[in-house]
Amino acid sequence: MTRGELKGFRQILEAKQAELASVLRRRDEIAIEKSADAIDEVQRAAERELAIRNLDRESNLLRNVRAALRRIDEGSYGVCAHCEEPISPKRLAAVPWAPFCIRCQEAADRHQHAEEETFEDLLVNAA
Repeated sequence: MTRGELKGFRQILEAKQAELASVLRRRDEIAIEKSADAIDEVQRAAERELAIRNLDRESNLLRNVRAALRRIDEGSYGVCAHCEEPISPKRLAAVPWAPFCIRCQEAADRHQHAEEETFEDLLVNAA
């Protein structure tokens, strides 16, 4: 990967980092507000749950962006963290913070999905 390409990816990642940091500072949606109406309470609880999930997703994305910036600094950006093969330029253009090549990412996703199913089975069987 050329220095110009790395510089471009760094700019994209730094812009994404700044965007996510500003989004994560706004946490008004998760404030607990009391209401006399039970339906309003349920509605606010649902909105709060959605806001918490969004914050969690954005926080995870921010960690991935920061890790990608560290990989640029360390000189390992664009190399799969698992198989150490180059990550496709098309993949990096689509997901600049990607730590894995598409093949390793698919394997990791399958593994995570299998773990989630096992955990759900445990919960069902425990009940």
